Amino acid sequence: MDAEPGWRRSRVTPSLQDVYRTIPVDGRGFFRKLLAFAGPGYLVAVGYMDPGNWATDLAGGSQFGYRLLSVVLLSNLIAVLLQGLASKLGIVTGRDLAQACRDHYPRPVAIGLWILCEIAIAACDLAEVIGSAIALQLLFGLPLPVGVLVTGLDVLILLTLQNRGVRVLEAMVITLIATIGFCFLFEIVLARPEFAAIFGGFVPRKEIVLNRDMLYIAISILGATVMPHNLYLHSSIVQTRRYEETADGKREAVRFAFIDSTIALSFAFFINAAILIIAAATFHKSGHAEVAEIQDAYKLLTPLLGAGASGAFALALLASGQNSTLTGTLAGQIVMEGFLNIRIRPWLRRLITRLIAIVPAVIVAIFYGQSGTAKLLILSQVILSLQLSFAVFPLVMFTSDREKMGRFANSRSVKVLAWSAALIIAGLNGWLLLQTFHGWFGA
Repeated sequence: MDAEPGWRRSRVTPSLQDVYRTIPVDGRGFFRKLLAFAGPGYLVAVGYMDPGNWATDLAGGSQFGYRLLSVVLLSNLIAVLLQGLASKLGIVTGRDLAQACRDHYPRPVAIGLWILCEIAIAACDLAEVIGSAIALQLLFGLPLPVGVLVTGLDVLILLTLQNRGVRVLEAMVITLIATIGFCFLFEIVLARPEFAAIFGGFVPRKEIVLNRDMLYIAISILGATVMPHNLYLHSSIVQTRRYEETADGKREAVRFAFIDSTIALSFAFFINAAILIIAAATFHKSGHAEVAEIQDAYKLLTPLLGAGASGAFALALLASGQNSTLTGTLAGQIVMEGFLNIRIRPWLRRLITRLIAIVPAVIVAIFYGQSGTAKLLILSQVILSLQLSFAVFPLVMFTSDREKMGRFANSRSVKVLAWSAALIIAGLNGWLLLQTFHGWFGA
């Protein structure tokens, strides 16, 4: 078979074949269509409210008050744009981002991108392991090393859900998101934040770039919000819908996929902003600017806000960690299949990913305790942010290529926005590295 226009190879075998095009979307009416397409956006949004976000948002709110809310907002807007491009790539080309990279770049480059993505997935999984272990410690008193090992058993939950179909997995994820949302709504009511200060926090400040400590947290928030593996995940799972393989069918699928992810990411934005607002209203206001660890936040919430605050916090953390771990495996499977064209059993893929995360988490938990795990949690988010450009630049390039995308190629305005977002991400990361090296080797 001849290669498709713009690609070196003919149409590729889809990833996640067990659920590929299994969800019908032939309902009539806008809301029926929206309901049929709803789901993939929430699987993606899970990665935007994982335990890594908690650590960065808590640190940002307790140290700098509401001033980093503008970074949370900017990160979410960038996420909406990039996830929309990822879903469009998958729907229009029938390729997920990993397959597109393998099809476009020479093999050494594709292998390099795969290694970088695996590092990002391991960093993300590390955050989920630590977050879930902390939640188990707070709720049930389990020692951190034991909690880390217990999190390895969540592979059984994932396998059960996968065997029941993608709709069951989506329903489980949405239920956990709702649990997190209700917990933080309860926390905000107790915290009684200053709304004028909140609105002021959404205004960008140049001190974010000039203050190295503030920039470090800002980059961490960016890394925790816009995750590279989510771009690979979204470009694949949108293909679970059985839309028509025509120009009109793809156009409709692109539109509804964008609406789905935008609504889902709005929930993620609320949760991320809520964590930072609660930290600012509770810890920064009361002089506890040093609170950057989840355990410290848990201990202080009840004395400062009253009964029930700490319990809701820990429950939301556990739901967050378990939610994120469900989609991390899917992303790892998609990346390995797409870049290497290798298919292994999901439980084996999950086991490999989880072991990579468990080993450093156990070592740090044993020798450095909760302060060490907190620092490891924030470091994992910086690693994610540093990997992000290696996923964003190919995504923007592919979706802007008229030869690959045809009439669905990005318009001039979308190109400007997308490349601006890519350059902002790369620029902030470069500035962070310069500031970090200056701090290490400067006078």
